[in-house]
Amino acid sequence: MTNYFAHETAIIDAGANIADGTKIWHFSHIMANCEIGANCNIGQNCVISPEVILGSNVKVQNNVSIYTGVCCEEDVFLGPSMVFTNVTNPRSGVNRRGQYSKTLVRKGASIGANATIVCGNDIGQYAFIGAGTVVTKAVLDYALIVGNPGRHIGWMSEFGHRLIFDENGLATCPESKEEYKLENNIVRKL
Repeated sequence: MTNYFAHETAIIDAGANIADGTKIWHFSHIMANCEIGANCNIGQNCVISPEVILGSNVKVQNNVSIYTGVCCEEDVFLGPSMVFTNVTNPRSGVNRRGQYSKTLVRKGASIGANATIVCGNDIGQYAFIGAGTVVTKAVLDYALIVGNPGRHIGWMSEFGHRLIFDENGLATCPESKEEYKLENNIVRKL
């Protein structure tokens, strides 16, 4: 018995493991041997490839393909038409299926619309990748990354607000009132 919703146009391959409460929308393809956690939302025209792992409460917006080698922890947001790669040097005439690079997107990270994540570059927890950004290196926890190539321009709270640190390295999220400490280019919630 399935305890998830799949639109009638979605294709779910045998062997896909989909947890309770997940919703899969129009024209999406969920391939065998992937793991999709509870309460995820997979938008229309998405592809989830074999061996992909999505934690609980992952939101995948329309037109996103998640290729083998990608793992998203819980509470990750993947914006419309953002892109993951899984081979660093693709060639049509060269089969590199055994050479897929891994990319880990940590808990709570958000990746904006039309961003590109070059494979092998992990995204830290609660990091925020701006729309259209091209990530070419690993991203720190809570980092705000924008541009092409992506550059670190600040820090974000778990609620998605820009953090402004004082001379003592302390900041407060304006919405949640949670406090954060910046020390040696590492942010931690107090």
